[in-house]
Amino acid sequence: MLRAGASPAFEPETPMAIEVAERGLVTVFGGSGFIGRHVVRALLKRGWRVRAAVRRPDLAGHLQPLGLVGWVQPVQANLRYRWSVDRAVTGADAVVNLVGILAEKGMQRFDAVHAFGARAVAEATRNAGIGTLVHQSALGADPESDSVYFRTKAAGEDAVRETMPSAVITRPSIAFGPEDRFFNRFAAMARLFPALPLIGGTTRFQPIFVGDLARAIADAVEGKAMPGTTYELGGPEVKTFKECLELMLDVVERKRLLVPVPFPVARIMGAVLGHLPGRLLTADQVRQLQVDNVVSEAAEREGRTLARFESDPTSLAAILPTYLQRFRAKGQFERQRLA
Repeated sequence: MLRAGASPAFEPETPMAIEVAERGLVTVFGGSGFIGRHVVRALLKRGWRVRAAVRRPDLAGHLQPLGLVGWVQPVQANLRYRWSVDRAVTGADAVVNLVGILAEKGMQRFDAVHAFGARAVAEATRNAGIGTLVHQSALGADPESDSVYFRTKAAGEDAVRETMPSAVITRPSIAFGPEDRFFNRFAAMARLFPALPLIGGTTRFQPIFVGDLARAIADAVEGKAMPGTTYELGGPEVKTFKECLELMLDVVERKRLLVPVPFPVARIMGAVLGHLPGRLLTADQVRQLQVDNVVSEAAEREGRTLARFESDPTSLAAILPTYLQRFRAKGQFERQRLA
């Protein structure tokens, strides 16, 4: 039974809800991250065992309750160390690569993770004789982009196609869900500040619910995608950055001033904030905001979208209240009244 106010999309899974018949083993690189945990959950529900290849297995304990005992196995792997990648795919029936970073830190550089790492996973998958690889990129991936993030994402795609031409590549727009870094971050800021910065207010996004994205990736693992195809995955609505923030403020029931920030000023802000703890904004993220992040007409015309998979797109309005209500003045009990 769902608790009051809960969404069916987030109904807790129990081992009894998972198929008993085992279908095989999938290695998921980045399985403990925001998108990764939902992909792991989707695969387990279908009867797959999962090997979650992550840099810190000791921090992946939240994956264990998603499946039957022994069906989730966190293992240590770092895409910068090829031997760990080879070890992680040994004995697997399929491989999913979800590893990506939003900002560079220490040894985690865009080129090392998005390009070198993507090639390492593809080569290890091919050399192990595994025929199924699903590689996650991003909408906006472009070798000519001003953003290093987008350029290295494109380089990773090229590496995967060159190594495993049959691989399926997914390019999602901004993913939203309980642990996202977009709506949660701005909702937290709205709780503390009377105004929010609006950088590129007219930039368009096509937010996709993380559950829909996870199911599409699981479908691709099961052969429901065309081999060697790149899919652009967006939700049912296209919204500007300003409209996204306005919707968030409406959900958390707070009135805040949206202050437009010109891109030249935003780049200076990113250059400064990118070197401070927390990295609220980087110069490269500002460059990303200068480009629309929506599914292309070509992808729509060729059927390379979410419509290809067995998933009805979920709207922002259906999901945001289920996890942003905690940012209201009185949390989820804002409207609760005594009988």
